[in-house]
Amino acid sequence: MQNFEFYNPTRIVFGEDTIDQLDNLVPKGARVLLLYGGESARKNGTLGEARSFLPSREVLEFGGIEPNPTYEKLMEAVEIVRQKQVQFLLAVGGGSVIDGTKFIAAAADYDGEAWEILETRGKGVKSAMPFGSVLTLPATGSEMNASAVVTRKSTLEKLPFRSPFVFPKFSILDPKKTYTLPNRQLANGVADAFTHVMEQYLTYPAGARVQDRFSEGLLQTLIEIAPAVLSKEVDYNTRANLMWTATLALNSLIGAGVPQDWSTHMIGHEMTALYGIDHARTLAIVLPANLQVRRDAKREKLLQYAERVWEITEGSEDQRIDDAIQATRNFFESLGLPTRLSDYEIDAGQIEILISKLKSHGLTELGERGDVSLEVSRRILDLCL
Repeated sequence: MQNFEFYNPTRIVFGEDTIDQLDNLVPKGARVLLLYGGESARKNGTLGEARSFLPSREVLEFGGIEPNPTYEKLMEAVEIVRQKQVQFLLAVGGGSVIDGTKFIAAAADYDGEAWEILETRGKGVKSAMPFGSVLTLPATGSEMNASAVVTRKSTLEKLPFRSPFVFPKFSILDPKKTYTLPNRQLANGVADAFTHVMEQYLTYPAGARVQDRFSEGLLQTLIEIAPAVLSKEVDYNTRANLMWTATLALNSLIGAGVPQDWSTHMIGHEMTALYGIDHARTLAIVLPANLQVRRDAKREKLLQYAERVWEITEGSEDQRIDDAIQATRNFFESLGLPTRLSDYEIDAGQIEILISKLKSHGLTELGERGDVSLEVSRRILDLCL
C-alpha cells in the first residue's frame, strides 16, 4: 500500500427530512444562488423546501443545468454570481448539478479564461466560493468529493478537473428525494457507482486489504440491491443503501493508497461529448471490453474479483476471468443498459474519431500503469462494437 493523505472536509447530513438543517448550515444573511437542473426539482417540492429553510437570506435561482453540464450554460451562472455579488452557492440535484456548481464556484474566483480550469485539470484553481448540496440523484459521488466534469458544446469536449478548493461544505442526503426518479436514472446511478469502485479496485494487488474488502462490499451491495432499486415498490432502506454506497464509491476512501485506473471513464467521456450517450451508459459499454483487452495486466485482481464478488471458483483461471467479465456485462444489461456501441448505431467508422479526440486531449497513457496507449484504446473500442 502506497503512502497517502486522506482529506475530506465535507459534512454529510443523512436521513429523512434532513433538508430542514439548511438554516443551520448556510451562513446567516448570505446572498444565495440556488442551482438546479430541470423543473423536476420544483415540481417535487425540493426547491420550495430549500427556500423555506433559508430565512434571512436573499435567494436567487439559476436552473437549466444540463445532465452533462456545459461550459456555456455554467458561464451564464458565473456572470450572475459576479453581478449580484452572490456569497454562497446551493446545488439541488444530482451529480451534474453539483459538478456544475463546483465549476461555477471555481470560475467565479478565477483570474483568466475559465476553460483553463478544465484544460489544466484544476491545477490553476487557487480558491473557490463556498457551496453546499442537496442530493436528489445518487450516482456520481460528487456530493463528497473534489472532482467535476464539464462539457464544452462548441468544441465537443468533455474534461474533468479536481481541486481541494471545491469540496462541498456540506451535503444533505435524504433517500426520500429519490422516490420520484425514473428507472433510467436509477439504473444509471447503480452503473456509475459500480464503475467508480471498479476503477479504484480492479487494477493490481497493492497489499491494501482494507480498501479491497471495502470495495468488494460496495460492489456486492450494488449487485444485491439493484433489483429492488428498479422495482415498482419503493423501499426506504434500499434507496438509503444506494445513496450511501454511491457516496462512498467516490469520496477518496477506497482509493487511498492504491493504484487507480480511470481509463474507462476517459474513453467514455469522449462518447458522451461526441454522441450524447448518458455517462453511465458509456461506462457499461467500455468496462467489459476494457477488462477483456487488459485481462493479462489485471489477471490477479480479476481472479480475486471473480471469487469474492461473483463467487466464481470453478474452472481454469482463464475461464473464471471470462465468467467474471461476462457477469459484469450481464449485470449492466440486467439494469437495462446496453453494452455495445452498435446499440447506439455507432459503427467501426467512428472509432478513429474517438481515438483522435483521446489524442487531442493528451489521453495517450491511461490506466494504473500508464500503458493504455492509443492502440490499446483502439482495441478496447473495437471490442465495444
